[in-house]
Amino acid sequence: MEPFPIIHTNFLDAVIAVPATMLVTQLCKKLFHIKAFWVPTVALVIGLLISIFISHKHHLIAGIFMGWFYGYAAIGSYASLKTTWRAYRQSK
Repeated sequence: MEPFPIIHTNFLDAVIAVPATMLVTQLCKKLFHIKAFWVPTVALVIGLLISIFISHKHHLIAGIFMGWFYGYAAIGSYASLKTTWRAYRQSK
């Protein structure tokens, strides 16, 4: 049995991959008119693609593992920003 790889969080993970996932997801929403219930799935797929093919291209298991984090971090960050923006706009 192969041991699970040690995964180190690096600059790409923390600062570039999640915002890039959010940005590409938003572009897909605007360009392809994706229905709202598909957006989290699109973000997850984009996070997996970034992780598997860019940041962890030499280890598939690590790529899949971190891709889930990229996708779900993008989903959560977008939901948080949207909620904060709406609350700010209502408080004016």
